[in-house]
Amino acid sequence: MQRTQFGAMACSIARTMDVAGEPWSPLIVRNVYVGISRFDQLQQSLGISRKVLAERLRRLTETGVLERRQYSASPVRHEYMLTEMGLDLVEVLMVMVCWGDKWLADQAGPPVLYRHHACGQISHVELHCSECGEPMRPIGIDVLPGPGSAST
Repeated sequence: MQRTQFGAMACSIARTMDVAGEPWSPLIVRNVYVGISRFDQLQQSLGISRKVLAERLRRLTETGVLERRQYSASPVRHEYMLTEMGLDLVEVLMVMVCWGDKWLADQAGPPVLYRHHACGQISHVELHCSECGEPMRPIGIDVLPGPGSAST
């Protein structure tokens, strides 16, 4: 069975899913972000098979989300670091966290809290307009064709 080529679609959501939509990929990115960066650490913390982890790490490295760095010469061992692209993907995951905390957290509350360095407060991500700073919600946005649109 051939996999759908989401990366070839004229859709930013599809292209993002092509990079980060495979099972385990967002959790690998999350773990690298919080400092779990070595293969054995990732495998143990996620309970993922070594084969699947190796494939996901290869794909995330090839697409530029992660960078592989050697930390030991004997034996040769590598760790994974987020690139600029990877850090931007973490921002997407933080929006997912906000949604999950609102709609899926159990009675105990969110499993993780985020302290903002600038103000020291526990907070969450919110989307704001890059032009005027007002909150951006789906009901207040029109979707228009862009220069990369498939429609002519």
